[in-house]
Order: sequence, then C-alpha cells, then structure tokens
Amino acid sequence: MFNGLGMNLGNLSRLSNAKTRSISPENFTGEKGKGGMSTDGPSLKHAERVGLGQGWKISPYIRIKPGETAVLADINGMGAIQHIWATCTGVWRFNILRMYWDDSENPNVECPIGDFFCDGLQGDFRQLNSLPVCVNPGSAFNCYWEMPFKKRALITLENISDEEIILFYQIDYTLTEVPEDCAYFHAQFRRVNPLPYKSVYTILDGVKGKGHYVGTYMVWGVNNNGWWGEGEIKFYMDGDTDFPTICGTGTEDYFCGSYNFETNGKYTEFSTPYSGLHKLFKTDAAYFSQQRFSLYRWHIMDPIRFEEDLKVTIQALGWRKGGGYLPLQDDIASVAYWYQTLPAQKFPDLPDKHYLEII
Repeated sequence: MFNGLGMNLGNLSRLSNAKTRSISPENFTGEKGKGGMSTDGPSLKHAERVGLGQGWKISPYIRIKPGETAVLADINGMGAIQHIWATCTGVWRFNILRMYWDDSENPNVECPIGDFFCDGLQGDFRQLNSLPVCVNPGSAFNCYWEMPFKKRALITLENISDEEIILFYQIDYTLTEVPEDCAYFHAQFRRVNPLPYKSVYTILDGVKGKGHYVGTYMVWGVNNNGWWGEGEIKFYMDGDTDFPTICGTGTEDYFCGSYNFETNGKYTEFSTPYSGLHKLFKTDAAYFSQQRFSLYRWHIMDPIRFEEDLKVTIQALGWRKGGGYLPLQDDIASVAYWYQTLPAQKFPDLPDKHYLEII
C-alpha cells in the first residue's frame, strides 16, 4: 500500500492508509476531532461581540512573550511534515525556529524564521514562487519540504526580542510508515558581517554522516561599488581537503542567472521553481554600494550526495574599477538545507540578536 510520502502529480490518485493531521492554534495537538474547540482564545472577545462562541474563530494565533519559547508542534509516532504555513509580527531575525527529529539532543533545524522561509530582508513584499518555499501577500511563509520522522517531531519558536510577538501558523503532516532509507531534514543559518578581507564565506561545515544537500538561501549585502558576484561556490565532500569535488564558476551562475543578473543596465528580480533573486533592496544605479540581494537555489533535481562528510563555501569576489578582481568585505548570511542520517553534529552557536539584526 502506498505510504503517502513523496507526493507529486504522478501519484496523486493513489489511495493510502496514511493519516492526515494538522496542528494550529485551533488544535495544538493535531488530534482527530479536536479542532476548533477553544473557549478562551485571544479572539474570544471578537466572537462574543456578535454572539458567537465555541466552534467559531476563537484561537487563530498565539502570543509569544520576550525570552519565551513556544512549542508549535510535538508529534509522537512515525510520519512526515508535508507543509508549514506561518506569518508573524516583530523582527523576523529575532524569531528563532528550531526542529528536532526523534529526540535529537541538538536542533536539526535552527534558523531565524524569515531566513528559513527565504525572506531574510524584512520589508517590502516580493513574491517568492518556488517549489519547496513560497512567500505570498502580504507576509505569508510556506514551505513544502518533506520532513520525515520515525519516533517524534518537535518544533519550537523562540522570541529573543524585547517585544511580544503574534504568530499565526499551521503545520500539516501525515502519520504513516517511513522507509528505512529516508534521511532527516536539516537547515542551518550562518552570518558574517563583515567578511574579513580575502576570507572565504562558509555556508556549511562539520556535517558528518550520509545524505544529500538540497538548497541554499543567501542574503548578500554589498559594501563596495561595482559588480560583486564573481565568487565561486565549492562543495567539499567525503574527505576532500584543499580542493573540492564540485566548483562553480560564479555567484550569479550558481543561482542560475548570468551576466550580473542584469537587463538593460539594471539588476532584474526573478523567481522560478528552482532558483531566484526574488528580492533586491537597491539604489538607483546597478553597481552602487549598500545594496542587498535575497537569493535561493534548490537542488531538487540535482541533489548533491555525500557518503561521509560535507563542507560548502562561497567566495566574496568583485571587480575593481578598470579591471581585476576585488576581494570583498560584505555582509553575508545564509541558510543551508540538506538531508542526512542521525545523529547530526551540533551546529555552531547562533550570534546574539544584535549581530543577527540587519541595520
């Protein structure tokens, strides 16, 4: 019998014994027949004002106080998360999303919520229209990464700001048999500001185990005039030391663009199923300093498989006026997405909120 995982148009007609469940503030546990039962949620006063009670929209969101960590989902059993929708107030870099699979001691996902959903540049809305992640009007985060677990799934959100935040969310999942060869979803955030001169930015390091790399999201803040994207991305795997197995040819090439993302002398935003430059905070001219770029690249059809270990780096390299390369000292942040076996190595500690913030 089909287990209900790996959904696509080709298997959409197949019947399955998988059980569909959903967690939200209207059903914190996802239990069958337990949705919409709230009698004391934050919207009770709005319902009572027009004579509505239990079964109406009483608990559509939660509040998370400063310094508080909210448990968004705690699922026991075997299955997979198939979709997450969320929208929240506050500074997104100060809302830290964490996920733990099968009672992992350390988080397997640890990332500011905006960056996880590929919107690290909080501000003006831009549509992001990709297969695993989309951002819809006005600040609706969605992801469709399949996240299997065999014993337990725990998802939390920590508010490290000084202000209370409001979070709307829904986590859609299935309870079903998970094959032995399913690996576990991971995502790790990093930021360096500024990158030291002639240094290489590390997107991911310290990965041990068997798995495959499935995507990169980056927020790149440019601190020099001129073109900034000459740097090569490199994937070191399975014992590579000085030289990688995979080496790209330029930053815009890796994100599936060309020639500086330029059309008629201007940077051009784009959003496709597998790659994009979906948000750009820009000046009037293309090659001025202090511009910020929000970029994603998904390895869905071309996952980068490793047997033992993985390291991913990218160079920050621009052009000098008149010709020649210029090593850059830019503000760079990234999220690496991959699947691997457990246990995973502990992530580097996140920076404090003052270092996380984009100013």
